[in-house]
Amino acid sequence: MAAVPNIHPNAKVGKNTVVAPFATVEDNVIIGDDCWISPGAVIMWGTRLGNGCKIFPGAVVGAIPQDLKFQGEATTCEIGNNTTIRECATINRGTAFRNKTSIGDNCLIMAYVHVAHDCAIGNNVILTNNVTLAGHIEIDDYAILEGLVAVQQFVKIGAHAFVTGGSLVRKNVPPYVKAAREPLAFAGVNTIGLKRRGFSDQSINQIEMIYKNLFVLNKNLGEGIQKVESDLEDSENKNHILDFIRNSEKGVIRSMLD
Repeated sequence: MAAVPNIHPNAKVGKNTVVAPFATVEDNVIIGDDCWISPGAVIMWGTRLGNGCKIFPGAVVGAIPQDLKFQGEATTCEIGNNTTIRECATINRGTAFRNKTSIGDNCLIMAYVHVAHDCAIGNNVILTNNVTLAGHIEIDDYAILEGLVAVQQFVKIGAHAFVTGGSLVRKNVPPYVKAAREPLAFAGVNTIGLKRRGFSDQSINQIEMIYKNLFVLNKNLGEGIQKVESDLEDSENKNHILDFIRNSEKGVIRSMLD
């Protein structure tokens, strides 16, 4: 007798989606079109997968939160289109705090990554092998976290940021920067990533000048913010950076000069 997948009769599976033998799809799961669920993958209650997703062996998507405050509330784990989840990654669903854990479109979640409850991950994000995210973390579009990065709860990582391998992230990481060293610090602008994503030289130069004022030329971050506000031309990138820093209740990473 041929092996078959274990698909709950109430699960909804889209067109041209392959659920391989020995995979498990539980009740209250919705899987979009053109997905591939590999042998040994487990898609648990409350998971929503978009179209074109690939889930590799040993991955567990939508398990209940590892949070003692969780009381069994009906929450979800929502994955966007064309996102790949590699071997043995674990993604928990939300708690009553946010009601869902979410990962956007075109993300790559590599092997042994853990995404805890109530995280909100944007589009085109890469989490490299063994990245560990505590609960309530926000990661904006196009951010990249290298292997073995561990992020403390409620931290926010800005768009196009790059966090080097093995880092411990305890404070917010602003958009467009590279973060490195211990304790984690500003290590320059992610110019290579920005060029790959079509940012103009003019935009990159302004971003570099903004961060030079914030982290290099002035005695503290407050003085740097004042100089950026008064001396540099307004732009979407400038407003994005300043808004991120002003709204960072946990504070942002330090300058290497501190």
